[in-house]
Amino acid sequence: MTEAAEAADAADVADVADAAEQAARERRLAAWHGSERMLARGPLERRIGERLADLTAAAPGLDGALGDWVDIYGDGVVEKLERRVADLLGMEAAAFFPTGTMAQQVALRAWAGRTGNPVVAVHPLAHLEVHERDAYLTVSGLRAVRPTSAPRLPTAAEIRDLEEPFGTLALELPLREAGYVLPEWDDLVAVVEAAREREAVVHFDGARLWECTTHFGRGLPEIAALADTVYVSFYKSLDGIAGAALAGPETLIAEATAWRHRYGGQVFQQWPTALAALAGLDRELPRLPSYVAHAAVVARAMREAFTEAGVAWFRVRPEVPHTHQFQVWLPYPARVLDEASVRLAEETRTTLFRRWWEEGPPGLAVSEVTVAAPALDWTAEDVKEAVTAFLTRVRAVLAEDDTANT
Repeated sequence: MTEAAEAADAADVADVADAAEQAARERRLAAWHGSERMLARGPLERRIGERLADLTAAAPGLDGALGDWVDIYGDGVVEKLERRVADLLGMEAAAFFPTGTMAQQVALRAWAGRTGNPVVAVHPLAHLEVHERDAYLTVSGLRAVRPTSAPRLPTAAEIRDLEEPFGTLALELPLREAGYVLPEWDDLVAVVEAAREREAVVHFDGARLWECTTHFGRGLPEIAALADTVYVSFYKSLDGIAGAALAGPETLIAEATAWRHRYGGQVFQQWPTALAALAGLDRELPRLPSYVAHAAVVARAMREAFTEAGVAWFRVRPEVPHTHQFQVWLPYPARVLDEASVRLAEETRTTLFRRWWEEGPPGLAVSEVTVAAPALDWTAEDVKEAVTAFLTRVRAVLAEDDTANT
């Protein structure tokens, strides 16, 4: 076979795979969209018209926002959002960014210039390492040291014991990939103090900082005050469209806006994103403590349901969620769990889990659970019934696989 023929065959296989995946995606979205019960409404399962209607419905309550002129290169409603975030976090200033990846790059680059040290102490499970394609290393020329690889935030001793100087300590609060985990408040204070002893600045990757107040028993300004800069997201917990903010000292934020322009973040108009963020701050931020409290009820009910069903091995991590999000681990292939999840939504109009990913040894998969407003009327018994119905479909998929393989 010629190279051209081999390439054509490979392209045909890829086209078939792409078509199959697109069909699977459409099926999932239709099942989720058609569900009447879910623990949280996901960002993907609303149609454009529905999203526009939500935004229009929220806008009249946003301090006369509909009467404002549209923004041009970050003025108007964007400036209003920046002031709101700075006040909420107790910081001198804040700058709007189209993405958190850009905001973090800019923050770390600015601090490297000011400290004279390009080394960043960061956990290998942090968003900076796992989900940003090494942007701070590749684009900004920085370098990483890792205080720990344990699935938790570093300790003060680990910060003190780092073998080389570092200019910035970057802490993701909560650490998503470890199960949305947080340290205890006194431990976080000690870690920050250890970084100060090393003459380093502290940056919080606080994409989900909004929901950390319950676990820490502290308000947002007190939490943010531990850091020199804080990045927050407008869509991960606040149901926004996109966007992020970087908050910190006024002089550094002024420098950050210059780098934002250089990185291509000076967007011509951003009023839909800014309006959605303001709506989220009004509507979702006050509700987050109730979501965190109910996540404990949901997680406990799931543990009990898996135990009662005789599942050989499972984990709900952490057992008592630190925020309104947590992980569920089950001893089945992700493909089986994805299929069972979709069938549950299609057949009962209940979405319990969305996607599953293979992690660790073969046959072990993990899903992320978010508890938000739609979950608040779920009792523990409701959760157990949904888990039982889900496991019934898991067993059905496994039985079909066994039949197909005999």
